Amino acid sequence: MASFMVSLLLLVLQTYAAPSEPAKAGFSTAPDARDLGSILPANASEEATSSPPPGTSKRTPHSIIIGVRKGGTRALLEMLDIHPEVAAAATEVHFFDWDENYAKGLEWYRDLMPYSYPHQITIEKTPGYFTSALAPERICSMNSSIKLLLILRDPAERVISDYTQVYFNRLENHKPVQAIENLLVRNGALNVRYKAIQRSLYDVHMRNWLKHFPLQQMHIVNGDALIHDPLPELQKVERFLNLPPRIVASNFYFNQTKGFYCIRSDGRERCLHESKGRPHPSVNGTVLQQLRSYLREHNQNFFRMVKRTFNWQ
Repeated sequence: MASFMVSLLLLVLQTYAAPSEPAKAGFSTAPDARDLGSILPANASEEATSSPPPGTSKRTPHSIIIGVRKGGTRALLEMLDIHPEVAAAATEVHFFDWDENYAKGLEWYRDLMPYSYPHQITIEKTPGYFTSALAPERICSMNSSIKLLLILRDPAERVISDYTQVYFNRLENHKPVQAIENLLVRNGALNVRYKAIQRSLYDVHMRNWLKHFPLQQMHIVNGDALIHDPLPELQKVERFLNLPPRIVASNFYFNQTKGFYCIRSDGRERCLHESKGRPHPSVNGTVLQQLRSYLREHNQNFFRMVKRTFNWQ
C-alpha cells in the first residue's frame, strides 16, 4: 500500500507539472522520437498529415483484437505493428459495441481504418468488444471468416488493474475515489455485480462469441506471458494470421527502470506509456481470496470451452 500511495503522490505532483511532449497512445517514446505523433501506431504515424501512398486503400479489418479490457490489448497491437505486413488502426473505434457508432454504417467504419497495401492486413482493437452482447453477431455479419485475437490475463489481477485505471482516471478528473475493498465487497459478501468482476467472467463472454464463430477463428494470447516474454506469443499470432515471420528478439529490450519490455523498431525505441503498468494497490487478503474463489469455477468453465488451461491462481 505504501508504494501505491507514493505513486499516487507522484501522480498528483505530475498533474500540476508542465505538459509533457506528445506521446504515442499507450507508449512513451525515447527522446529522439517526438515525431512519432500523438496517437498513431508506428506504421501509420504520418497518415494524418500526408496523402495516401499510391496503391493503398482503406479496408475493413482482416483481424480484430476484441479484448479484454486491461488484458494487454494496446501492447499487443503496438507489438504487432512492428510487422511490415500489418496496418494497425490508430484508435479504439467502438463500432460494434456502441450503438451510436454502429448506426453510422460500415463505410464510416472503413474510413477510420489506416491506408494499407494489398499485401498487408488491417487490424483494429477495441477491448469493449469481448464483453459486448451485440459485437459478436455484428462482426459476424460484416465478415464471418474474420480472424479474432483475444488477449487475456489472470482474471483476478485484471479486476485489480481495471480498478486501478478507473481510480487514477477519477483522481485526475478530481472525482471522489473509493478503496478497492469497498467496491469488491457489499454487505459482507463479494459484490459480483461490480463491473470489473463482470468483465473477468471470461466463460460468460466466450459463450456468446462461440455462438457466432468457431474456436478455430479465435486465437487467445496469454497476456501474462506477453509481458514477461513477448516474442513467443507474437510468433504464435504471426502463424495464426498467416503472416511471414518478421518479428524477432531484437525488436524488444527489457527496460530495467520501467520493469517491462519495450519496442525497438525502425531505429526508434518506445515503451508503454506511464499510464500503463501502474502499481496495483495491496488488497485485503481475505477479500482477494473471496474474489479468486468466485472466479475459479468460471475459469474452469472457460478452460473447457477453449480446450486450454492457463496458470491463473
